[in-house]
Formats: sequence, C-alpha cells, structure tokens
Amino acid sequence: MRAVVLIAVSAAFATSAAFAQVKTSDEVKRESVEGAATAPLRDLNLLRTKIPPVLLQAMADPYERPPKGYRCQQLIALVRPLDEALGPDIDRIAVQDQDPFDRSRETALGAAADLASDAIPFRGWVRKLSGAERHDRLVRDAIYAGGVRRAYLKGLGEAKGCNPPATPSHEKAGTPPPDPDRRFQPRYPTRPEDLPQGRP
Repeated sequence: MRAVVLIAVSAAFATSAAFAQVKTSDEVKRESVEGAATAPLRDLNLLRTKIPPVLLQAMADPYERPPKGYRCQQLIALVRPLDEALGPDIDRIAVQDQDPFDRSRETALGAAADLASDAIPFRGWVRKLSGAERHDRLVRDAIYAGGVRRAYLKGLGEAKGCNPPATPSHEKAGTPPPDPDRRFQPRYPTRPEDLPQGRP
C-alpha cells in the first residue's frame, strides 16, 4: 500500500495544472498506469478532477443565450472551449472499432485500480465521508451540462447557417463525401474540407 501511495503522489505532482479534457474517476483509472495508481488518492479526495470554468458556467445555465446580434464567429468562440473540456463531439469522432488490445488494457488498469482501492478499509464510507463521491457526481453533472450547452449552441449555429464547429456535422467524421448524384444532399457542410472559402 505504501508503494502505491508513493507512486500516486508522484503522479499527482507530475500532472499539469492546466485544464484538459474532463473525465470521471472511472475513466481516469482506466486510461493509464498513473490513473490506476492515483485511484486511492481519489477515493480519499486528496486528488480531484478540476472542473474548468466553462463547464461550471454551463451548469449554471446551459441555455443561456449569446449576446444579442451574435455572429457565427462568436458561436465558434463559445463552442471551442467546450470541445477542449469535453473532447470531440460525437459528430467529430471517426467511426472505428476499438482495438481488442485497448479493451484488455483498460480492463487490466481498472482491475489494478480496484485492487489498490481495496486496500482502503471501508472504502465506500471513506468516499462518502471524504467528499470524493459527491465530487464525482459534480464532475458527471458538469460533463452532462457541457454537452447540453454545446448542442444548444450548435443548434443556434445551424439555424443561423454557420459553418462547423458552430453547427453539427450530420455525417460521422471520416466518412467519404456525399455522392453528388444522390437525391438528397446535406444542407450544410458535413466535413471541414467541404467548407466554402471565405465564409465567416
């Protein structure tokens, strides 16, 4: 247990203070050895996922309207920080099967994290009393509110005829361009390379 804590503390101090993509504790412990090693510190609420201001603002009011007379560039400026906090939107993720090796790796890291956390007596009560469980709920709520906020802004962008990322792509990223001979064509560009030049 002592060795695990030492590794976890080292990893915690090595983590950058800058805001990155926000992830739940379960996601963090499965993505790397450091994440698995820091699981006990997260259970004790000594290491917490930082929630960026853009997600806290989304929690306060995900449907807050942009300033009156807003333009497409203003919507893009509002969407981009959400992309940085949440990661790519579902319409920007390439369609591909997960590598079996990656699934096995995530499973192994999750098991290692659970093993480290099991060394904490009465872990469930510790998480409640330390505030770790409450903070995990806050992180999940922030991610959800951020997703709602991003979808709302993209809806405004589509109604205004903006280009991505201020409007959603209606075809999965990585798909070929639409067949020019098909009966129905997308109303708006579905891929960055299809964007008209010089449009705001």
